[in-house]
Amino acid sequence: MVLEAYLKIAIFTESVPPLTDGVARTYTRLAETLNAQKIDFRFFAPVQPAEKEPWRGRVQRLPSVPFPLYRYYRVSIPYGQNIDASLDHFQPDLIQVAAPTPMCIYGQNYAFRHKLPTVASYHTHFVDYFPYYGFGWAVDQGWQFMRWFYNRNLTSFAPTPGTVSELAARGFQNVQVWPRGIDVHKFSPSFRSEALRKKLGIGKLPLLLFVGRLVAEKDLADLVQAAHGLRSKGHRFHLAFAGDGPYRATLEKELPHDHFFGFIQGEKLSELYASSDLFVFPSTTETFGNVVLEAFASGLPVVGVRKGGVADIVRPKRNGLLARPNDPSDFARHIKALLDHPSMMKKLRKGALATALQYDWPTINGLLISHYEFLIRKYKGKTPLATLPGLPAAKGGPWKTPVASKRMAG
Repeated sequence: MVLEAYLKIAIFTESVPPLTDGVARTYTRLAETLNAQKIDFRFFAPVQPAEKEPWRGRVQRLPSVPFPLYRYYRVSIPYGQNIDASLDHFQPDLIQVAAPTPMCIYGQNYAFRHKLPTVASYHTHFVDYFPYYGFGWAVDQGWQFMRWFYNRNLTSFAPTPGTVSELAARGFQNVQVWPRGIDVHKFSPSFRSEALRKKLGIGKLPLLLFVGRLVAEKDLADLVQAAHGLRSKGHRFHLAFAGDGPYRATLEKELPHDHFFGFIQGEKLSELYASSDLFVFPSTTETFGNVVLEAFASGLPVVGVRKGGVADIVRPKRNGLLARPNDPSDFARHIKALLDHPSMMKKLRKGALATALQYDWPTINGLLISHYEFLIRKYKGKTPLATLPGLPAAKGGPWKTPVASKRMAG
């Protein structure tokens, strides 16, 4: 006999596998937790996971167009796709949206019409990207739009306490912490491969790794300048990049003797992490930095910057170092400090592994599900959020943000 699911969640997101970004990885882990807890769910997205994913059949793929600034991403076209009929048949208890796109706004509007609670997950400081693409003049309007979109939800979930505080300062309401986790079985020092290092011709030189989209807003120009500065002073090391994007051509031109792997996944990615010596991440625009947790679980200390979500999880002199943001010389100074002091590197490696153990996906997503239950009990069938006066503070829910922040922040 098949037991009926006690909760039904509809999720609207532009990112699921085969995309490999942090949003797709986050929702993959959420799908696994929902499956494990016998909670029914449906995704609405522009792409569909591979057949090996057990939840592939729960993804309704929608027509889409490439995002103009980065064609790796697609934006769904929700209209005329019988989404209402699918949702009516599914009968969700709650709707979750992931980004201020037409499809997610469509999902919100459906929830309002049917008196369903809505929540949003905040993943990306989209507006911070504007200056990198010549749209600095639109920053204020961009934040106004983001604030409108996220404040239409009962709760918005951001990945770190720092991001929660930043959003609150910008007028976002009812923001809670939903951290990210790591599977320490998929990322581990045990994947280290001397054969890979030999293939790359590294020998005993340090291998510095960056994983992520190769785009300007990751502040990769700062990493290039830092590498040139260190090498001009006689420091020898190799750089490796796992990821792809429009900035790759610039990187290959500036760093012709370094290593570019493109998008890699699974054991190949785990092997590259574990075979490296230091993770370098100059991005100032992260809300969390899933790749930082992957580096920690692989035994890599992290050199990051004191801005954005990375600053919430990198603890200086415990699991990594933090440089001044957008300061290539200071970033280089912190890399040099570790390359010159193997004993410090060894200490931080132990701290990185200990930090990774604190970010357990089932526990983190279990807390999120508890919040779903609270909102469904309190708001399902009530007046739509768009007309609710003065929602109660988040402290009434199962997550008391200050407690969750201290426990989950590492």
